[in-house]
Amino acid sequence: MTVAPLVESSPRRGGSGLLRHVAGKVGGALASLAAVVVLGFFLFRLIPGDPTVTMTRGRQVDEAQIAELRALHGYDRPILEQFGKYVGGLLHGDMGTSLFYRRTVAELIGERVGPTLLLVGTSTLIAVTLGLWLGIRGAWRRDSAFDRASTGVALVGWAMPAFWLGMLLSMVTGDLFPSGGMRFSSTPPGFWPQALDVAHHMVLPCLTLIAVVYAQYQLVMRSSLLEEMNADYLTTARAKGLRDDQVRRKHAVPNALLPTVTLVFLHIGLVVTGAITVETVFSWPGLGLLTYEALAGPDLPLLQGTFVVLAGSVIVMNVLADLLYQVLDPRVRAS
Repeated sequence: MTVAPLVESSPRRGGSGLLRHVAGKVGGALASLAAVVVLGFFLFRLIPGDPTVTMTRGRQVDEAQIAELRALHGYDRPILEQFGKYVGGLLHGDMGTSLFYRRTVAELIGERVGPTLLLVGTSTLIAVTLGLWLGIRGAWRRDSAFDRASTGVALVGWAMPAFWLGMLLSMVTGDLFPSGGMRFSSTPPGFWPQALDVAHHMVLPCLTLIAVVYAQYQLVMRSSLLEEMNADYLTTARAKGLRDDQVRRKHAVPNALLPTVTLVFLHIGLVVTGAITVETVFSWPGLGLLTYEALAGPDLPLLQGTFVVLAGSVIVMNVLADLLYQVLDPRVRAS
């Protein structure tokens, strides 16, 4: 009589525990995002320069007109009043209006998200595939010439600053690949000509991002697989008569993938922020270049908007990594 209720209540406890875990992660993410909003607003107020001067740059205006613009945009109001108005706008989806472009920040960010996702998504996909392949091959042939060469090249690429490597690739390749923009204005209309033109422009920024990122995946995959190689279950698999490739593919690699998959999600958000320097070097019209232009102003509404979006992408990816860890690792679910 006492056993049945215990057996039936176990799934409910597991379900409620999972919901509490998810709610805790989402709550923590919202708290982090709120901290980002507060930090972004007050931190960017410390940047030297008057936003109203940015608006009137290149025009003949007097002090009275500048004061009028400052009052129009609320920059003459107390800082806490400006913050309250900013937070109220964010809660209604209003990020403000760019001082430089004279367009809404949400509209500008919406236009630039696509190019950034294209560049970062393509480079991340290639970097993950390359890093995993090199890490697996290197670990399985530990201390071989291939392992030492691939690890050394990866560490050199990881140590290079992205902007320096980008400029170096531009000089080395010369006119072989475009070093700026996303497409030529002379490219004929149509899907394939435009797609090939964009792919041609992506080569150098994509190579730069891959070179500085793939080493992290390679080294984690190599280290994780080395830890699995002496496990008893691999000895058992070999004793059953499985070939070495089958032992690696069916047993060792799946168990070693967990830390690398988690790292991939954790780093996707960081790669988006890291694209700022690469997009600036290659004039790629994405969020990174938009952030650089906002910082050069300074264009405070645009800077705050891009900061919230970039930091928000890191927070969202961290939450997804935590939740994915629950799915992939039964030991975490059991705990």
